[in-house]
Amino acid sequence: MGNPVPGNPEGGFGIYVHWPFCAAKCPYCDFNSHVRHQPVDQDRYAAAFERELAHFADLTKGRTVNSIFLGGGTPSLMQPRTVERILTAISGFWSVDGTAEISLEANPSSVEAERFKGYRAAGVNRVSLGVQSLDDRDLRLLGRLHDVKAALQAIETARATFPRLSFDLIYARPHQTLDAWRSELDQALDLAADHLSLYQLTIEEGTPFYTLYKAGKLTVPDPDLGAEFYTLTQEVTEARGMRAYEVSNHALPGAECQHNLVYWRYGDYVGVGPGAHGRLTVGATKRATSIEPNPENWLENVERHGHGKIEDQGLLEEEQGDEYLLMGLRLSEGIDLNRFESLAHRKVDPRRISALIEHGMIEKLGENRVRVTRDGMMVLDAVVADLAA
Repeated sequence: MGNPVPGNPEGGFGIYVHWPFCAAKCPYCDFNSHVRHQPVDQDRYAAAFERELAHFADLTKGRTVNSIFLGGGTPSLMQPRTVERILTAISGFWSVDGTAEISLEANPSSVEAERFKGYRAAGVNRVSLGVQSLDDRDLRLLGRLHDVKAALQAIETARATFPRLSFDLIYARPHQTLDAWRSELDQALDLAADHLSLYQLTIEEGTPFYTLYKAGKLTVPDPDLGAEFYTLTQEVTEARGMRAYEVSNHALPGAECQHNLVYWRYGDYVGVGPGAHGRLTVGATKRATSIEPNPENWLENVERHGHGKIEDQGLLEEEQGDEYLLMGLRLSEGIDLNRFESLAHRKVDPRRISALIEHGMIEKLGENRVRVTRDGMMVLDAVVADLAA
């Protein structure tokens, strides 16, 4: 479960930095990402990140940072000196664990070997590449700016530069067959170092894909076929020694993404940058924070007030318990029922646990831990709702 650091909350303490800019907006994406056709003033943004980090450092004195994640958007559009300023600020405001994982998301289309060397020199020790597909036709469909050749080159460059590498793929794409996915997944496992993120395509409201889907111009696998894609994914990755430690994330033992484990183990994390979210224990209260999503508005707010927060509220005991279930049940290690009780100040109804075990949705791991089975993962939201009731 990881070694707790004195002064840190259970689950660890991470820093998330959101770089909101992309070269193009992908049609399936509902993240807070923005395209700007004029160059971004990176020095001004770096200064704003420094100010917002200082604000949160005042609230979290004495913590030790276990992980840092530069996400987006497309953080690989940042200049190495921007990354260096952000990481230097973090290490100035907090103590950073010597084994801390420092990750940066990158798109293959924005990979340059010299820039990668600059990120490594700045302190980044893990990169996560948004490959998404190893099929050129589907890359075009997904609105990606790279082709398979560029993706393979980016993987090679990343492996030569960083100690750790992960990349993402999306499956259950329009017209994709199970056999084609098996072949692509085998190729991905040959290329992977120690971690893969494998996401089933979802149609999110407000995206171009949603508009096409509602108009009948985009078809995706029905739920039964989607379940077959999921099952195949688990079987192939397990056979290659890269089991799922979370619904969509696969790793060799010991190579799990430490930053995401902070989320799923319901630790604390600072979220800075446009649209970022955070969870922080301040005093005896777990607080939810969210940041102004528009980059220009965020910039002005930080320069005026020292932060861009638009929400900072304490979570009720029941809300904390529900969030712990929602996050923790995604993990193959499951949840600690005693911790749920300490957060929610109530027990999970033992009759619900028994019924879910009987139906093969969850299983016990010792006296006080439960986890969701593979069948249960296919209806995870329903399992969480049942236990939270």
